[in-house]
Amino acid sequence: MSGDIQVRKCETLEEFHCCVELQRQIWGEADLEVEPVTMFVVAAHTGGQVLGAFDNGRMIGYTLAIAGLQDHVPYLHSHMTGVLSNCRDRGVGRMLKLFQRDEALSRGIRLIQWTFDPLELRNAHFNLNRLGAICRQYLPNLYGTTTSPLHRGLATDRLLVEWHLDSARAVAAIQNLAKEPAEAPAVIDLAADLDRWQQENSPGIEKVQARLREEFAHWFAKGYAAVALRGGPGSRAYLLAPWSDF
Repeated sequence: MSGDIQVRKCETLEEFHCCVELQRQIWGEADLEVEPVTMFVVAAHTGGQVLGAFDNGRMIGYTLAIAGLQDHVPYLHSHMTGVLSNCRDRGVGRMLKLFQRDEALSRGIRLIQWTFDPLELRNAHFNLNRLGAICRQYLPNLYGTTTSPLHRGLATDRLLVEWHLDSARAVAAIQNLAKEPAEAPAVIDLAADLDRWQQENSPGIEKVQARLREEFAHWFAKGYAAVALRGGPGSRAYLLAPWSDF
């Protein structure tokens, strides 16, 4: 599926400028909150990561991560990953994340975090099912209400992803050994009409977001973590289990 695609570190100003240009191509000129080239330079020189996916030498995707410190332990915060729309469904995003994992582990870093919109179920499936990450924190309106059309005027609620790089569940997921999720001690159901509501920017999205915010907060306070997304028409749901089980 990947063909001649290669993933490697970006190290030159030319490559950092390519990352900035990819932002505009991936998310559109209307989204004015573009990270400047200086952000990529700083990340690359301060222990973060700037990774590029190249198809026969042409950059088609990238990942930007910055260095962090949590309880005196270093980790990476993966700020953004993007792939050109005409290059998706070729495994490029997963290639970027797996390279990111290998590079982090080579430096003794065992945790990578990032955030995603819990309404974006494709991202949820990728993060939880395909990578074996978990979520234990819900961050209401993390970035504030923005003018970006990507946010549709909604509060920027986010789930915080924890990718414990050498955990048993992460290793099983990246080796394609994880079982298809079906049941769990706790379930947060998702509206059957969610996709249509998102396409139509329906007021129903705000009601779903408010319910997810309340239910995630309830289960996280009880020591549960989101560990999978169950698919299937009419049965899509976030699956949760006590973090102590993992």
